[in-house]
Amino acid sequence: MQWLGLVATLGVILGGAGLFTNGIEWVGDGFGLSEGAVGSVLAAVGTALPETVLPLIAVLLGRSAGKEIGVGAILGAPLMLTTLAMFVLGLSVLGFARFGHRTSRIRMDAAVPTLDLAFFLGLFTLAIVAGLVRVKAFNFVLAALLVVAYAAYVRLKFRSPAGERLGREVAHVIQPLYLRRAAGAAGAALRRPLQEEPSAPPMWASIVQTLVGVVVIVAGARVFVLLVTALSDRFRVPYLVFALLLAPVATELPEIFNASVIWARRGRDTLAVGNITGAMVFQAVFPVTIGLTLTPWRLSGEALIAALIALGAGAVLFATLRIRGEFGPRLLLLQGLVYGAFVIFVLARI
Repeated sequence: MQWLGLVATLGVILGGAGLFTNGIEWVGDGFGLSEGAVGSVLAAVGTALPETVLPLIAVLLGRSAGKEIGVGAILGAPLMLTTLAMFVLGLSVLGFARFGHRTSRIRMDAAVPTLDLAFFLGLFTLAIVAGLVRVKAFNFVLAALLVVAYAAYVRLKFRSPAGERLGREVAHVIQPLYLRRAAGAAGAALRRPLQEEPSAPPMWASIVQTLVGVVVIVAGARVFVLLVTALSDRFRVPYLVFALLLAPVATELPEIFNASVIWARRGRDTLAVGNITGAMVFQAVFPVTIGLTLTPWRLSGEALIAALIALGAGAVLFATLRIRGEFGPRLLLLQGLVYGAFVIFVLARI
């Protein structure tokens, strides 16, 4: 039953993330923010919210196990993004190409992932150094530096032509407000006459859905921490290892699904790749900041290996872009083999 509860909890967190993302996009639209802001920033914050909330809830409410679960969730996400997410993207491109839905070449504006990967590698390297140096004062200084660096990153995104194009493209795929659409479907089922839905929902509806999304994510994260703690104790698996492998399933599935299934099939490769690489930058900043300030942040064993693999996998992608100006789906398949090797290594140690 605990395993079923864990699966259900992952679904709850994903559902909350979907509600929040959809709602915050319409809130930004209602305040008259540019398409670039809605697409590049608000959508990214929405899809990345679970990655921040889950370790935060784990650290604050998870007692002695919470810090280990939090660190596992923090490090598991960049590991999955640089390896498994890229694998799924490459597999999707080849699969859709085989059935004639697109070409097998990944056609993208290389400036978008190049900028993302450059920031990720620099910031995540500093996070690893902090985990080895283990000086608390340095951790707090680095946490502030990471936030400032992210602000500079967002500014560069807005100023670059590639970033503006990417933002506009994301903004064009905003879905109708979910709760309003559900209410409309319920009204139709009751055979009530409904007015035609306007192009934009009222601001209060967008705000309500956004808040509901936050509540759902927080509640799901709390239950997730409790179940991970119970299952870890039951199977005598270290809390950090359990969270390292399972937490990214809850926090990174939106990026993987959007990138590999939806945008890759439509041939929007800049969106498909940029969605993952942009999430890498977010992961190297805000979740890491939680680890730096609220946990001992001492990297060793599986935690250090996971961090180094994520850094190395990101470096391979960055070097390939700098040398060739693109990367093919077969390279992305190799990234997935790296993730598989890490899982086998961890299970063998257990």
